[in-house]
Parts: sequence; structure tokens; C-alpha cells
Amino acid sequence: MSKPKVLLHPTYFPSISNYVAMAQAQEIIFEVEDNFQKQTNRNRMYIHGANGIQMLNIPIKHNANLANRKFKDVRIEHAFGWQKQHYKSLEAAYRTSPFFEYFEDDIRGIFETPVEFMLDLNLAIHEVIADCLGVKFPFTETTEYFKVIEDTDCLDARSLVNGKKDGNIFETYTQVFDDKHGFLSNLSILDLLFNEGRSAVDYLKRQELHL
Repeated sequence: MSKPKVLLHPTYFPSISNYVAMAQAQEIIFEVEDNFQKQTNRNRMYIHGANGIQMLNIPIKHNANLANRKFKDVRIEHAFGWQKQHYKSLEAAYRTSPFFEYFEDDIRGIFETPVEFMLDLNLAIHEVIADCLGVKFPFTETTEYFKVIEDTDCLDARSLVNGKKDGNIFETYTQVFDDKHGFLSNLSILDLLFNEGRSAVDYLKRQELHL
């Protein structure tokens, strides 16, 4: 379902489906003019932990106008020490994976520097993951919000931000706890990166994306 361009939401350590879309496109456009919506991957990711699928959620600062606030204006709440908690969860889940130590220093930096805005964090994550994968994922940003995209060369993949509705099933690869829970598809890109290393790029290019 690939097209020359793809429009996506920048999310928190995005799902594999997001990277399938990016790896198969010539041009990446990030939606940055949307309103914030709760319970989406804008501020959450899913990993494969010892007890199965595990959600890591970043707390945000709330106010009365949250429903009408643009995502780029959403601030992160750092009062609860989420960075330390999330990194500990990643260590527990992936310390024994083949490539955790190889990428550890690159990933750890995300959890050591407080960032004020959620969008800025997600864009920084995009750059880190691209470096880890050893590919260039240059992108542009939207300047206006359009509910419907009229450009026929552009794949509107913004629906992937809603993880609960993203039913993409991809080919299996070895996961740390698959002997306990079986294969869990379409988790955070970190799951693929820590288990497959840079061969993840070839994996992404051969998957079929459904929207």
C-alpha cells in the first residue's frame, strides 16, 4: 500500500507499522498541526515484557482546555519520574536481547534529558532511531491541518497513531519472551531493533502495511 509520500503522526518510539510506512516511502511528512487526543501512541508505546505486552505511557500536563489543545503545545509532566521508570522497564524487557547493549548508549540519552514538549521528544526519538537503524529518514512538517488529504501521491497513515485500531500483523522474528507468550506483532520499533539490530531495515521493507 506504499506511495511516494507518507503522512504520519510523530509518536513515542513508534510502532513497527509506522516504520514500515516510512521505510517504503520516498518522502515523510509529519502531522504537527493536529489536536491532542487521549489514549493514542502520541505519548505511549508497547513493548514485550516478562508478563506479555506492556504499555509505557508518558504523563502530560493537563488543563481545562486539553481537548482543544494542539499536540505541539502539549507539555510533559516530569513530576513522576517517568523517564527512570520507562528505562528500567526497557532494561528488564530487553537486557538479554541480542542488540540491547549495542544500542543502549544511544537510547539511554532520551531518558536522561528532560524535554518540555511531547512533540519535541518524539521528533528527537525519530532522529535517534534513524541513526540506530543506519538509515536517513528526512521529513517535513505540515503547516496546516487537513482532515482529508487530496494529494493522490500521499498515503495518509495518520490512523496508525491509534494503536488499539492498528491491526497490522507482520512476519515473526525471535523475541526475548516468545517462549512464554508467543510472538507479539507490531510493538514499538525498539522491540525489532533490540532483537534484530540493523537487519530490521530489510524486515521493514518487505512487510505489507494495511490501513
